[in-house]
Amino acid sequence: MTEILSVMKWPLVACLILPPLLVYFGLHIIRREVIFVDLALAQVATLGACVAILFHFDPHDWQSYAFSIVFTLIGAAIFTLTRMKEHHQVPQEALIGIVYVVAAAGGILLLNNSPHGNEELKQTLVGELLYLQTPEQVLLPFALFVVIGIVHFIFRKKFLAISFEPARAEAEKLSIRGWDFLFYALFGIVVTTFVHIGGVLLVFSYLIIPAVCANFLARKLASLLAIGCAISTLGSVAGIYCSGAFNWPVGAAIVCVLGAVLLGTAIVASLKKRGVSA
Repeated sequence: MTEILSVMKWPLVACLILPPLLVYFGLHIIRREVIFVDLALAQVATLGACVAILFHFDPHDWQSYAFSIVFTLIGAAIFTLTRMKEHHQVPQEALIGIVYVVAAAGGILLLNNSPHGNEELKQTLVGELLYLQTPEQVLLPFALFVVIGIVHFIFRKKFLAISFEPARAEAEKLSIRGWDFLFYALFGIVVTTFVHIGGVLLVFSYLIIPAVCANFLARKLASLLAIGCAISTLGSVAGIYCSGAFNWPVGAAIVCVLGAVLLGTAIVASLKKRGVSA
């Protein structure tokens, strides 16, 4: 165990201090019923990175990250403009799926002639978690997450109203499109940043699985957030341990552990519900 911790120290730290903000965003995403918006934004960010590669920027340089952020903001604008009221013919989730597919296909086309195209696309799925070896690689993203968390805390009433009580937000005449864009822009920056660290699969898992588990067990926001953070921490520690012990890819190990926790939580919630019914 000690040897595993010495090798995986900074990946473990990253998986302990960064996911709580993802869990919080995940609670919003589930309530908004736009489950795959993070995958779509991550793919749009990847498309931006592909464009940067065409301009001969290294995928790890700040220019590539800047391209990803710009494309993410464009994606945020698209999702803001496509938010519709309850009675609509085309659900927003369908439009989100279209954005994801088009962005993925665009990335493949852009990197088609790149000598390392396949490897660069694969990297977006698995991230660079194992390559985190210095404090700066973890603490700089954490500082960014703290700033975004502070913004959400300051304007929490507006963000929560738009996600959890949209009817009330409309009745109070909030600028829904404006606050929606700010929500998706901040969310996109978080997703883009974590994709560079953990990849698309891990960012989706941290966003959705702990939030789904929490919704099985609680209703109040504080309880949802506490349970979600506890589950993300459990999944991170157990996944990294399994990765070191069994030589598994670390991101995939964490995702599978979180999946197992979700299954167990669903069984417990089902048994609890039957007990109450009886």
